[in-house]
Amino acid sequence: MIHEVTRLMLEIGVPVHLKGYHYLREAICLTAEDMELVGSVTKLLYPQIAKRFVTTDGKVERAVRNAIEVSWERGNAEMFEQIFGYSRDTGKTRPTNSEYIACMADKVRLDFMQ
Repeated sequence: MIHEVTRLMLEIGVPVHLKGYHYLREAICLTAEDMELVGSVTKLLYPQIAKRFVTTDGKVERAVRNAIEVSWERGNAEMFEQIFGYSRDTGKTRPTNSEYIACMADKVRLDFMQ
């Protein structure tokens, strides 16, 4: 599953050199395995990732937000359209961290099941 998440993140344009890339990939993988985590991003998901990467949940949240913002501004607008149904080109604002993680995890789950 991690290969599918990595491929998807690279296609959408999340830069690999950002710390948030690694946190986001972990968040998407964990959420794809357990969609309940999307309802408790700040209470369960970020602390779990912070523990794994030996950092704080606040730093995880900020790094994930930054990775999403960068991919939103500079990434592949066509892929955003396919996955989220909108992109920066449609004038909408970027998805929230939890929306982004949920949509990406759902796409991975659907693709992985086929």
